Amino acid sequence: MPEGPELFLACRYINSECAGITFTGKVEKSEVSKNPEVPFESKGYLILAVSRGKELKLALTPIKQESSTAKRLGSQRPMDVVFRFGMSGNFKLAPVSDMPKHAHLRFYTRETPPRALCYVDVRRFGRWEVNGTWQPDRGPCVMLEYEKFRDNILRNLSDKAFDKPICEALLNQKFFNGIGNYLRAEILYRSKVPPFEKARTVLEDLQRGMQVSGTTLSKKVKLKRENPDLLELCHTLPMEVVNLGGGKGYDPTNQEDSAGFEEWLHCYSAPGMKSMRDTNGRTIWFQGDPGPMTPKGGKSQKKKVQVNSNPAAQSSRVTKQLARKNSNPGPAQKGLKEKRKLRTESGIVQEKEDGSLVNGARRPRTRSQRSSSDLQESLLLSSPAQAKKRRTPTQKKQTKAAAVSRSRRVKAS
Repeated sequence: MPEGPELFLACRYINSECAGITFTGKVEKSEVSKNPEVPFESKGYLILAVSRGKELKLALTPIKQESSTAKRLGSQRPMDVVFRFGMSGNFKLAPVSDMPKHAHLRFYTRETPPRALCYVDVRRFGRWEVNGTWQPDRGPCVMLEYEKFRDNILRNLSDKAFDKPICEALLNQKFFNGIGNYLRAEILYRSKVPPFEKARTVLEDLQRGMQVSGTTLSKKVKLKRENPDLLELCHTLPMEVVNLGGGKGYDPTNQEDSAGFEEWLHCYSAPGMKSMRDTNGRTIWFQGDPGPMTPKGGKSQKKKVQVNSNPAAQSSRVTKQLARKNSNPGPAQKGLKEKRKLRTESGIVQEKEDGSLVNGARRPRTRSQRSSSDLQESLLLSSPAQAKKRRTPTQKKQTKAAAVSRSRRVKAS
């Protein structure tokens, strides 16, 4: 799901691509979209984007027209359209002749040949609001309004939202506007906070840390720089993703280039990390103890390293972890190699650590081994249940005939 950094990158993309371009005509909506029509039409208008947390606003501003046609049509007022991307929303400026398949809202340029700024949403979970504003129940943006964001949390620690585990509180957009699933995993991992620790406990510790006396301002700044707390990571980590240039392969100009983002991830969906579902059904990735508020019946699962059959397609992160694992085998791996055994038809043959057999490919059985195995086989065959199972149809007929003759003899006597 697009999070704060992705919305910010989409905003930067729109302003970069649409700078100096005039748009014209009606705003067009696809037939399949259930979102409202955008009743905006102008001979010429400009588009400017602004992001805030998990919301993006497009400002449509008409260019003043002095022609008689413009006067007859009447002047179009500026309009704001607010977008919430859902699971897969993004923007792309493309030629009209080659528009994306899932372009559900289109703004046409006054160029030859024309292009269209398209809101693309494959899964159609995204929403837009005509003449919309920022949602009032969303807090300050973790990226662009850091001081307000921090103050909003520390002043409202009595709110019931902080009765929950910190991993669930981090997804509450009333306080953490812009934080999503991959960011919360990275924030908790790098701040060394268990995901199911009570949110208020974690944040009250930060509040007490700010009130420690006896340290100069320069020392406080140095400590913060060397050991950023959880709220600081809520700001700095999204900014790191933005500076990567294309979080989650989200850059519309190069959507396939996500190697930098995968390398940046330390915890989220990383091999060797544990995962568990919170009470909202969202998966949290972590390392170590989950914390005292772990859901009842919750079981952590560890992600295994999956080796791709094509070495060129492996990510650098997985390759490095495999190299470290092979270069430094642990005691358990060494013991496993020493105790490895190979079972063959003629018995069990011990195998050395280098894979060679101790006494060749096979070891013949001794007389005692043969006699004991033959005895076991004869005992099996002598048991009534096994003998019954192994009788042939001819044997069954003979048994039946013998039983009939016995019964006749008994009657005759």
